[in-house]
Order: sequence, then structure tokens, then C-alpha cells
Amino acid sequence: MNERAIVPRGTRDQAGWRWPLPGPLASLRDDVEARLGRLHNRVNEYGFDPFGLDPEYAQSLMVSMGVIYRHWLRCEVSGIDRVPEGRVLLIGNHAGNTFAFDGAMLAMSLFFDHEPPRLVRGMGEYYLPRIPFFNIFMQRLGSVVGTPRNCVQLLDREEAIMVFPEGERGFLKPYRKRYQLQRFGLGFMRLAIETQTPIVPVGIVGAEEQSPGLARVESLGKLIGAPALPITLTFPLLGPLAIVPLPVKFRLHFGEPLRFEGDPHDEDAAIEERVDVVKDSIRNLVQEGLDERQGWFR
Repeated sequence: MNERAIVPRGTRDQAGWRWPLPGPLASLRDDVEARLGRLHNRVNEYGFDPFGLDPEYAQSLMVSMGVIYRHWLRCEVSGIDRVPEGRVLLIGNHAGNTFAFDGAMLAMSLFFDHEPPRLVRGMGEYYLPRIPFFNIFMQRLGSVVGTPRNCVQLLDREEAIMVFPEGERGFLKPYRKRYQLQRFGLGFMRLAIETQTPIVPVGIVGAEEQSPGLARVESLGKLIGAPALPITLTFPLLGPLAIVPLPVKFRLHFGEPLRFEGDPHDEDAAIEERVDVVKDSIRNLVQEGLDERQGWFR
């Protein structure tokens, strides 16, 4: 495959004319274009990378996500300079119920607030590509189904990958379980050991309040191929509008990189001991964020 560097075009037509935008949005668009131009990701002659990432598609969405990141959820970031260059696994706590704004905001933090800017790859649950239209959305933004093979291939390309080991157990849960870390899967640790990839723990505060869950209904979830369907303050009452998060304040705390050695094929008990180190670090980072805030919106 012939590859070339990303050349952002996004809001320009074939003649190079740019769509007019209000001042703040124009400034944000310029920032997005400049940062995309500094990325090292490679695309083929059709504008895609081997995993389906389309930088031009991503660019138009990043302007909208930038508004959410900076002005709606007002994300505050701490310790992002701890994220090393090259391959890295970003491991965080998970929540959201209706849409994974925790993952989206984590990705935006590395794009807007890290130097140099980076595109973060998401490891999605197996059922996500089965959701109509979401599969294309997911692929064009560079996320992939979280199989070991996909993850190893991305790490071989020195990518930054975010993983939420709680999976749907953390994402779909009632508010009464807020900030209580659920059981972590072990796969990320085996991959970190196998590929000698550093792990950066991330504590995310705000996602539990963006769409507080009242219950999870497994029987309804199975109708769309998902493990469960959430009942929240706004869903299903507001239908598709329920995807809009409450304007809570997000805080993202990055911990020191953790490196693990050993045999990736060790018994589960041995791997779980290492996972608990990461889990404890995330728990402490979440507590730091909770201690800082003065309510949902401050």
C-alpha cells in the first residue's frame, strides 16, 4: 500500500474555498487543522489508514468535539505530560450509559492538550459494530474492535490506545454504583507484557454524572445485540436527544507510566495481581478528581 502523510482539507472545497464560521469556531477549526497537520499517522492514496481511519472525516467531527471538550464539558486535565512518546496503553475507568464521552474526551485531551498532538485509538466492545451506522462512525475515527490482534498491530505502529477494562460493566450501570470500579478484564495486561508497552492509568471524573443511570435492562439490550439497555434521567424519555450529556465538568488525571514484566501467558491469578496495581492507581486518580470538584458542574 502506498502511504502518504495526513494533509488536512476538511472544511475546504476542491477549489480551496473555506466555509465561513463565527470567530471562535473559525479559530478552533484552524487549531484542528494545524494539529492534524502535525500528526505522524499515514494514509493510503484513498485517504484511509489500514484500520479505516479517515482524517478528513475526523477533522469535521473534531471541531464539534472540540466545542464539547472546551466549552460544554469544560475538561480539566492534569498530568498529561506523563504520557510517553510511542506505543502506550491508556487505561481508565468507564461510565456514560448513553454515549462514551469519557473515551471521546480522553481522545480529545491527547489531541488538544498533549505536545505533540496524538490521535488516540479506541478498543470497542464486540457488539458496537453491529449497531447500524455506528460501525462506520467508529471505523472512520480510527477505533477498532478490541481483539488482541488489532491491538498488537496498532501497538506495532507505535499508536496510543485507550482501553476501559471494565467494559460494559462500567459503562452501563446505575448511578448508585458511581465511581465504584467494576471487575477489570485481564487482556490489556497480557498485551502490555507481551509487547512491552507502558501503561498510563487515567482517572476520569464527570462521566458518571453526564447521564445518570437509573437501571440497566438486559432483555431490551439483547434486541439490538447489546448486553443491556440503560434507563437514565433522559433516556428513553428524550429519545435520540438523550445522547447529549448534561453540562457537567470533566476532570482527567493521568498517572505515572507503569511497566510490567513477566510471562503474558501466566495464570489468571498472577496477571490479576498486576491488574490490581493499575486498578488501585486509577482509583487514587479518580479520588483526586472527586476531591477537587465542588459539585457536578464545578
